[in-house]
Amino acid sequence: MEIQLELPATEKTPAVSIKPDQGLWEITGCSIPENADRFYSPLQDRMEHYALAPRPKTTLRVALTYFNSSTSKYLLDLMKRLEDLHAAGLSQVMLEWCYATGDLDMKEAGEDYRSLLDFPVKLKEIDG
Repeated sequence: MEIQLELPATEKTPAVSIKPDQGLWEITGCSIPENADRFYSPLQDRMEHYALAPRPKTTLRVALTYFNSSTSKYLLDLMKRLEDLHAAGLSQVMLEWCYATGDLDMKEAGEDYRSLLDFPVKLKEIDG
């Protein structure tokens, strides 16, 4: 069984919680890393490992307050890998896109991802 991963948030990177035994991936906070590849590549590696034996249900919960364009590319890459699992029938995947009440930019970002993905995307307004 794969080991959980917990990364604390920093000023420029989000908190990450990966609980493979629960099929739960969470990314929260602000994502403006100076080197997005260095931050997100280990997550992509974890996703590839998870994809070898995913849980029947997988949830990616994203609750970002802000993210830059390089982050958006890495997020989409993670989501597309989950889409592959969903399409192959290996896991029922859902993206839970959380945004603060009144944050129309983050709501719109969630809507944009929903239009690019072929699995359920739930937009969830939360008290910010």
